[in-house]
Amino acid sequence: MSILATSALGLTLGGARVLDAVSLRFERGRVTALLGANGAGKSSLLACLAALRIPDRGTATLDGVDVAALDRRDRGRRIGLLPQAGDVHWNVDVRTLVGLGRLPHRGRWGETAADRGAIERAMAATDVAGLAMRGVEHLSGGERGRVLLARVLAGEPDWLLADEPLASLDPAHQIDVAAMLRSVAAAGRGVVLVVHDLGLAARLADDVVLLKNGRVVAAGPADDVLTAPLIGETYGIAVEIGRTPGGARYILPTGVR
Repeated sequence: MSILATSALGLTLGGARVLDAVSLRFERGRVTALLGANGAGKSSLLACLAALRIPDRGTATLDGVDVAALDRRDRGRRIGLLPQAGDVHWNVDVRTLVGLGRLPHRGRWGETAADRGAIERAMAATDVAGLAMRGVEHLSGGERGRVLLARVLAGEPDWLLADEPLASLDPAHQIDVAAMLRSVAAAGRGVVLVVHDLGLAARLADDVVLLKNGRVVAAGPADDVLTAPLIGETYGIAVEIGRTPGGARYILPTGVR
């Protein structure tokens, strides 16, 4: 079983401690949501897990090996990162952009049948196949978000790390992409997401990590962590927690504590 983990991880940026003594363990086959107020360290933690940031204390490891020490192509095959910023700096067509997700897998002979199959599956899963020949500069924000997610999925990584992948999507595509992320985990991959919507996290995640000022407030199964006291400690708000008639869990902020 592949394990992604941090041990006493610390990160300082611009003289400020943004992560402090973060020790976590993520497992494949589960969706983990990282929650916390703005500036809590969620995006920085994802960056450390993907070796885009190097911690100044502690470690981030994949199967016991420091992620920063992995061969770059091997790391690219095993860990896929969807950052928060959806910038694309050149106007290629959608199919070409999604195909870039296969670069860690490609050999000297270019795109293979396996590459083409992975690209097609990723585009279908994110509902962008109909946009294949459109230039990315002509996409809406939500369309671009789904295309960038397709690029990561095309790489078929063992671990999918995504920073607010649902933020720019309309409600219908939020539901579709959330279901797709659940299916990625069900297929045996690990999914770690930054999420701001507490109710969405309650419905989507198997596990939740609450972060405040760079430290872990609580981590564990969603039902155990998403409680009124722990949410209050993390965000400074009061919430109502319940279930809809259909059984879906909801979390409704009701005021500032």
